[in-house]
Amino acid sequence: MNRGDARVEPGGTLGVLGGGQLGRMFGIAARQMGYRFAVYSDDLGGPASQIADMAVQGAYDDEEAVAAFARGVDAVSFEFENVPAVAGEAAARHTLVRPDGSLLHTVQDRTREKRGLVSLGLPVVPFHAIASAADLEAARERIPGAGVLKTSSFGYDGKGQARVGDGAELAAAWSQLGEVPCVLEELVPFEEEVSVIVARGVGGDVAIFEPFANEHTNHILDVTVCPAALEPSVAQEVERIARAVVEGFDVIGVVCVELFRLGDGTILVNEIAPRPHNSGHLTIDAHSCSQFEQQVRAVAGLPLGSSERVGPPAAMSNLLGDLWSNGTPDFAAALAVPEVSLHLYGKAEPRPGRKMGHITATAPTVEQAAVRVRAARAALTGE
Repeated sequence: MNRGDARVEPGGTLGVLGGGQLGRMFGIAARQMGYRFAVYSDDLGGPASQIADMAVQGAYDDEEAVAAFARGVDAVSFEFENVPAVAGEAAARHTLVRPDGSLLHTVQDRTREKRGLVSLGLPVVPFHAIASAADLEAARERIPGAGVLKTSSFGYDGKGQARVGDGAELAAAWSQLGEVPCVLEELVPFEEEVSVIVARGVGGDVAIFEPFANEHTNHILDVTVCPAALEPSVAQEVERIARAVVEGFDVIGVVCVELFRLGDGTILVNEIAPRPHNSGHLTIDAHSCSQFEQQVRAVAGLPLGSSERVGPPAAMSNLLGDLWSNGTPDFAAALAVPEVSLHLYGKAEPRPGRKMGHITATAPTVEQAAVRVRAARAALTGE
């Protein structure tokens, strides 16, 4: 169902496909704005279902079940990008789907995603697609040095990846990944990973948050700070890229654009996520309109909110299940750190590497915010 600029007024029901923490925070924002919230997920024990007015359990490729869910809501969005295309198509026959399934189809495959970005004239990390043994030699010629081989589909938080020192290691790495379709990316010497959250509304209005700087540990986001320390010309290029992505792909919704900043200030697009993003969680506490409220506004067809930060600089730290290894963390000690906010996702079982929540801290400077958020996290385990 494509009704262009159709609007869902508060009091209506917004649905989400996916039951994780991103769906939960979308639902919290929706409820604050007066909407009912519905979840379709293959696991009703997830974070989003706990706050939903209606929760339906079913397989994402069960078209009849998805269609029945869609008939009961006024609009649908996505909590993660690997929802099968048939789910989006089934939902779209009965209700508004924002963003539409075409963007999900693009980003579900790294080769399609990168070629799509190139078609928009955007700078990307040099890459070569590998779908057969015959592609290996061409990939070696295109990227003879160090690189990262990534499965084209279903990779996240470092999964489905293998680093190669040079082209001679490529065949073994491809075998290690199961000889499935992959993309070989050149290992670029980036100085910093930057992300930018951008929203686009039904009327074409665009709201871009200031860029964030991200640090990873074991391929999982560890700490994000806002704002990133970028030269004005670099920040302008980041904003240009963000706008080009949502306008070029005709997005209605929220997108995270992940980028690499090289030593000379060059910006390269790494990948995009057609949804709110882990690095944007600090917008809940630091900005006048969070990434999740922007998602609600876009999906409902309302004007977008301001993307301006209203307080001091901020930092966000993920809380992984490892912090529960010796029992319940000391939340009181963490919250004793000044200007700290705690967000837990309602997950019952902590596991190493599992995202259980996050902490946000604000301070007069970015550096002080980063110190505070790390201190609060350390206090959870008495370090």
